[in-house]
Amino acid sequence: MILRHRSSLQKIEMQMAPMIDVVFQLLIFFMLTLKILSPEGDFNVNMPIGQARADEDTELRDVIPVRLSANPDGTLKDVALGSRSLGNDERVFDRLNNDMVGLVGRGAGGFSDEVEVEIDFDYGLRYNYVIQALSACTGRINPQTKEVVTLVDKVKFAKPRPRPESAE
Repeated sequence: MILRHRSSLQKIEMQMAPMIDVVFQLLIFFMLTLKILSPEGDFNVNMPIGQARADEDTELRDVIPVRLSANPDGTLKDVALGSRSLGNDERVFDRLNNDMVGLVGRGAGGFSDEVEVEIDFDYGLRYNYVIQALSACTGRINPQTKEVVTLVDKVKFAKPRPRPESAE
């Protein structure tokens, strides 16, 4: 058996300069391959801060009221556009979107600055119904080009209704 003496062992040092070069090359690679996408679900909704105040632009815009009623269990009871009821079946948000296209008058492309949507919903309504109504009011996908067409750019929410007293 051959034994080596301690004096024959050399200390191994890590070379830092090549390691730093590799790190910078990886960093540049990831920076160049990064694709910046528009944020998903960016509805451009500005929520009011504190007390709502009358805005001079509101007088110039047409306000389209959308009312979402809830059943006691939080499911959708009815969707109303203005004073017209659209129902609560699985196609109700498609009807809402088609009616919005008819009201805004920009079905082919572009949004309308003159129109504002006010969404009013019951306290116990499930969140997904509000988001579906918001999506139906703000835009649609063009079937020919498969691009999103913005119908309405201004959306506001009605003042919150008080929480209903629970029947015990």
